Amino acid sequence: MNPEIELIWQEILADFSTPAALWQLAIIAVSVVIAFAINGALRAYFLGRLPENMKPVLGAINRILFPISAFIMVTIARYVCAEWMHVGMLRVASRLLIAMAVIRLLVYGLRYIFSPSGWLKTLESMLAWGVWIILALHLSGILPEIAIALEEVKFNIGKNPVNLLIILQGMLTVVATIFIALWLSRLVENKLMRTDQLNINMRVVLSKLVRVVFIFLAVLIALSAVGLDITLLSVFGGALGVGLGFGLQKIASNYVSGFIILVDRSVQIGDLITVDVHYGVVKELRSRYMTLRKLDGTEVIIPNEMMITEVVINHTSAEHRGRIQMPIQVAYDSDLEVVIKLMHSVAEKHPRTLKTSSTDVFVKGFGESGIDMMLSFWVADPEEGTAALQSELYQQIWKLFKEHNIGIPYPQREIRILNSSAVSADKSVSQP
Repeated sequence: MNPEIELIWQEILADFSTPAALWQLAIIAVSVVIAFAINGALRAYFLGRLPENMKPVLGAINRILFPISAFIMVTIARYVCAEWMHVGMLRVASRLLIAMAVIRLLVYGLRYIFSPSGWLKTLESMLAWGVWIILALHLSGILPEIAIALEEVKFNIGKNPVNLLIILQGMLTVVATIFIALWLSRLVENKLMRTDQLNINMRVVLSKLVRVVFIFLAVLIALSAVGLDITLLSVFGGALGVGLGFGLQKIASNYVSGFIILVDRSVQIGDLITVDVHYGVVKELRSRYMTLRKLDGTEVIIPNEMMITEVVINHTSAEHRGRIQMPIQVAYDSDLEVVIKLMHSVAEKHPRTLKTSSTDVFVKGFGESGIDMMLSFWVADPEEGTAALQSELYQQIWKLFKEHNIGIPYPQREIRILNSSAVSADKSVSQP
């Protein structure tokens, strides 16, 4: 057992029935209460006063402020009281507070990096249990013995001798560096997504590139820290390129197509588009696929390659607006000036109609039953659908037409009977 840990447990057992134990428990309780008060006061002071970009940092500090404050006070009390009594309990309490700070920081980092999900809760529980188990092994004095046992299991990878302890340390180093890289990339991504000077597609592209670069650098740093030669990655990169060229053509094509779509800005998030038989709003642009939310609420996942090779109709202009055309037929005896005026007023009064764009009423032609008209106007939110809007406008137009005696024709046919006199004569001859 570690001599320091053995000494701590000897002091705790020796002080268990003495006033020193009560003093140490009182110091721990007072430190926890003061740390809790400091945490609450600072949270109330800074809440709502810091800018938006500082809130992630404040959240991290808020998670570890309580255990770190208590740890500082317990440590100060430990050095002060060590002159006249044992402080084994204070040493154990300081280690417990450090473990609490580590767990809280890790959980906050995971929640900041990843979206809430079931596997995230499982990962948080695994990390918390892992930290507590390591602390328990450390306090019990078993951890050094486990490290020695892992170090004795040796084997060779190529010409390099390794053991289980080095492999475990390397895995922890890689995980830690990737975790830090993901946290830093999330900070940069949030800052980029709040930048109004950049197009939404460019922001998405830069965010993805930042995450890839940070992860790549983290892996390189971790491998160098472990002692592996990173030039070995060139062989892996060549093999990966061959695999992408032969076995993963579709996947590689989708990734390249997604990058092209994000860069050339042909389709943006929020656009109302038609792809093949699918009509809806672009909800999400991923590196491999696009999520299209149809107007009935369902979502369609469309591979990015299809967006490049197929014809895509974008119903949303650069100013993010959509044009709606409504055909209407009126009777031939209607006053066209009144019809045009009524249709024009109905469209302009609706709240969804763009007042900055022109509302037009056209005479399309003369049909078999009436005059064909076309009402054309623009809306700022085409992603909200047009069925309900057209229904409301048709109802209002119907009411106004009835008030002004404007008829909406229906198909009519005239039947003419030729040579009626000859038919009558034939009927009279045939009678007995």
